[in-house]
Amino acid sequence: MEEESGRVKSIFVYPIKSCRGMAVAQAPITSTGFRWDRQWMIVNANGRMITQRAEPKLALIEVELPTEAFSESWEPSSDSYMVIRAPGMDTLKVSLSKPRDIVEHVSVWNWKGSALDEGATAAEWLSNHLGKVSRLVRFDPASQTRATDPDYADGYKTMFSDQFPFMLISQGSLDAMNKILKEPIPINRFRPNILVEGCGPFSEDLWKEIRINKLTFYGVKLCSRCKIPTIDQESGIVSSEPTETLQGFRSDKILLPNKKPQGQVYVGQHLVCKECFTNDSGNVIQVGDPLFVVHQLSSTAEAAA
Repeated sequence: MEEESGRVKSIFVYPIKSCRGMAVAQAPITSTGFRWDRQWMIVNANGRMITQRAEPKLALIEVELPTEAFSESWEPSSDSYMVIRAPGMDTLKVSLSKPRDIVEHVSVWNWKGSALDEGATAAEWLSNHLGKVSRLVRFDPASQTRATDPDYADGYKTMFSDQFPFMLISQGSLDAMNKILKEPIPINRFRPNILVEGCGPFSEDLWKEIRINKLTFYGVKLCSRCKIPTIDQESGIVSSEPTETLQGFRSDKILLPNKKPQGQVYVGQHLVCKECFTNDSGNVIQVGDPLFVVHQLSSTAEAAA
């Protein structure tokens, strides 16, 4: 019998890139990650992504999908909606039926393509909230593909996430950070898809192959942290923490001594899922699922970053 290494404590899905996530009891696996994850994105007048790095007010946008949307076989009807809220704004409802209009020249990092346009009402709402011309677009997997970096995860794909389909952090890591930080921070600063408990701090650094439920995940790259963990997700206020403190014990100089330092700090592990290529029933993970480590590295010095 394999020994259990931890359990899934929480699952988070972020329907709109850089807006608030949703904690869900279960999430089906698709070819691009969890269903609905980063399927939408806010873009500027040039079609370029807008994220919290430039617009911390995105942290204040709450997103809600029907609970049944995370059932494996559920399909939206004409009266299924994504509900969007922000302080001082009327509630916005966006139909989950796919729009017909196309926006060309949409870009996220070095990817360029077309996307589905969620229309004038959503554009006006977002433009008013952000104070700049903005539109809401939806990834169109029927016509577009966004591949992950082949140097780390060849053959996999994602929608509008930054790099890879999944990101995992352990509760042990968050607890260890909060013991050092002057002000404890919640997990939403790090925006994981999967939060696991029952393992040691930063154990996930070393995980190269894990199993959750019947699904196999491969750890492909340590997660280098941008500005977003310094943004309070309840207020949108930016500070220097936790990045300033993390430089003292989670920097590339310390964790990856064999590589040229880039001034990065690392929290979490990016994952891909072996079963994303299949349409088998039961490709779902749930809160409470046990996690088993199949293969791990001996030290972070061996880790990809």
